[in-house]
Amino acid sequence: MLQEVLHRYTAIRRPAAIPAAFEALLSIVEEVFPITVEDVQRAREILLGRQGISSREALHLAIMEAHEVSSILSFDRGFDGFPSVSRLGAL
Repeated sequence: MLQEVLHRYTAIRRPAAIPAAFEALLSIVEEVFPITVEDVQRAREILLGRQGISSREALHLAIMEAHEVSSILSFDRGFDGFPSVSRLGAL
């Protein structure tokens, strides 16, 4: 998710917002998972097995699977096609 913060705030040309966004995100999570080669290989399998999902979503899914995480806070509807994942969207 930290990569998503970097991606989004860079895309909308608001890099000054990155530190506050990192601080907010890190204050609500218990652990930040590393990305491993195995995660990227699993993301590849997910991408090759399903249409309509982005590479970033596939990587998130692979990492969630590796760490037995079943819910994600996201506005990305690509997660909705996975019954094992509960997407928590806008509250």
